[in-house]
Amino acid sequence: MSREMPRVVFTPSGKRGQVPVGTTVLEAARQLGVDLDSVCGGRGICSKCQILPGRGAFPKHGVTVAEDALSPLNDVERRYDEKRGLAPGRRLGCQARILADAVIDVPPESQLHRQVVRKAAEVRAVATDPATRLCLVEVAEPDLHAPSGDLQRLNAALADQWDLPPAACPLSVLPRLQPALRKGGWTVTLALHRGPSGPEILDIWPGFFEAPLCGLAIDLGSTTIALHLTDLATGDVIASAGAMNPQIRFGEDLMSRVSYAMMNPGGAAEMTAAVRATLDGLAAGIATEAGIDPRCIVEVALVGNPVMHHLLLGIDPVELGQAPFALATSEAATLPAAALGIGSINPEARAYLLPLIAGHVGADAAAVALSEAPETSDDLTLIVDVGTNAEILLGDRTRVLACSSPTGPAFEGAQISSGQRAAPGAIERVRIDPETKEPRFRVIGCELWSDDPGFAAALGPAGVTGICGSGIIEAVAEMRMAGLVDGSGLIGSAAQTGSDRCRPEGRTQSYLLLAGAATGGRDIAVTQGDIRAIQLAKSALYAGARLLMDRRGVDRVDRVVLAGAFGAHISPLHAMVLGMIPDVPLDRVRSAGNAAGTGARIALCSVAARRLIEENVRRIEKVETAIEPRFQDHFVAANALPHASDPFPELARIAPLPRVDFNTGGSRGKSEGRRRRRPR
Repeated sequence: MSREMPRVVFTPSGKRGQVPVGTTVLEAARQLGVDLDSVCGGRGICSKCQILPGRGAFPKHGVTVAEDALSPLNDVERRYDEKRGLAPGRRLGCQARILADAVIDVPPESQLHRQVVRKAAEVRAVATDPATRLCLVEVAEPDLHAPSGDLQRLNAALADQWDLPPAACPLSVLPRLQPALRKGGWTVTLALHRGPSGPEILDIWPGFFEAPLCGLAIDLGSTTIALHLTDLATGDVIASAGAMNPQIRFGEDLMSRVSYAMMNPGGAAEMTAAVRATLDGLAAGIATEAGIDPRCIVEVALVGNPVMHHLLLGIDPVELGQAPFALATSEAATLPAAALGIGSINPEARAYLLPLIAGHVGADAAAVALSEAPETSDDLTLIVDVGTNAEILLGDRTRVLACSSPTGPAFEGAQISSGQRAAPGAIERVRIDPETKEPRFRVIGCELWSDDPGFAAALGPAGVTGICGSGIIEAVAEMRMAGLVDGSGLIGSAAQTGSDRCRPEGRTQSYLLLAGAATGGRDIAVTQGDIRAIQLAKSALYAGARLLMDRRGVDRVDRVVLAGAFGAHISPLHAMVLGMIPDVPLDRVRSAGNAAGTGARIALCSVAARRLIEENVRRIEKVETAIEPRFQDHFVAANALPHASDPFPELARIAPLPRVDFNTGGSRGKSEGRRRRRPR
């Protein structure tokens, strides 16, 4: 650290830089292109610029944050706190000054352009056999000559009318039993849960109660969280909600969070508290939005990777950061939702956590397997759930294998020079004319392309703010197809490519997508470092898939399924040009959307589905990429675009790639130029 120029890292954007000592957090955000709102001109009035400073060691960022990294709370902040209140730990970005290395989290409500959580529920019929259902019971009145408790007579009625064994009644519900029986004329409606040890009464209403019982299907991702409020009787999704995972401020990827827990006493507990508070807030918000009585939300089904699973349960994930990557538990679990901090729904609601497959292959992969059912397919199917940590399944009727691959956050716009999370104003689609080398693009929140009439007016005053994951993938692939990038990933110079959009940047080149600086905006370019980040991420993804193919003894697959919120927005052609997925006919590649969320919804609504996935998980063969000798070989070969040695005949048939080489001494960039020899 320079004492005059401390380093500052902003999350969740991942943007970083150095600023002079004494710079306010708001000024630093503006200098680094960070999305931090403010409408009062930095006077501490509007509170739009609230931030949450980090503390402790952040190995991923190479930063240790001291307690005095920011200036002390000043009079403006104290006055605001007295009048309106600041949440614990929060500061006003316009008042807090950076004095030393800092990690600053920008919460969702302080972001001018809110993150778009693209985890919509797939429209799919779901077989319903819920663990909790409504039961109308007529109970015998008390008899002075045959005294018995109201609960005992209720259980006798359950046996007689529903052929059920005695139901347990929690202490929180028992005081409501007698008033409900008498108000309902000895008829009550129960929310009856089929638990592992027998039926349980979760709630009770007098007389006939006909409002639907609901549940929450939750996909707890390392970057985003998605909730689907679901009618348990029909499987229909009533409403969906999402948010950024607040743990991002402790580390963008899973190993960063494990490291934070290792190096900061109480770090795991901090992350547990953060994610539980967000889940509870989302649950309360979705009930209000849908106009549903929170008391009617009686079930939760939750999926996540092993680190997310353990942190949610309050388990330190340290063992998952080192071989042999031991799980505290891999079995499915049923427990009170309140034990997970979800207290804004029915107090007795039950949560079901799907089983984990292995130390790095979690309940989210199990949910994808439940949704896509590869064990029923005649085709050999590769299922890739693309995210910060990619889960990969390969299987058919004979055998299913699974692994995970550490792709990192580049696919989500992090570690990219102009990268950002998916939000209005972010470039999400790119096309480059192979003749003129000129780009056109589309941004989130605007249906027009950049060369369409009226684009600037439709875009609004905020303009183009950056490029998100799907945008950078398409940009790099389009650059490869247009001959601006060679097979090794090098960007050519203006002389080599014939495009003055290729500009020198140090010892390398960059490609200018948008010249915004001249009009008061910002230039958005694809740099050599950006391409390298995408190469590393896609190489990890492809290497994981190849390991599973090796284990099956095959060089090709029949079908590819792209799962996950990000997978749903990847163009199959561009993914294949980059070599993210194996070569197959494009009509054999499809998106499954948020398959993990769909699997969670299936498990939410069906006890039979829960039994099925618990059985299937025990049969799935796990491949640990971290200890497989061939992973590194596959990783290195996959650095080329699309690949150094694997043939891509289907890709060559529909999109032959220019044969260019921009290494010193290589071709001048013409398509007939010779290929650079690569080691075999």
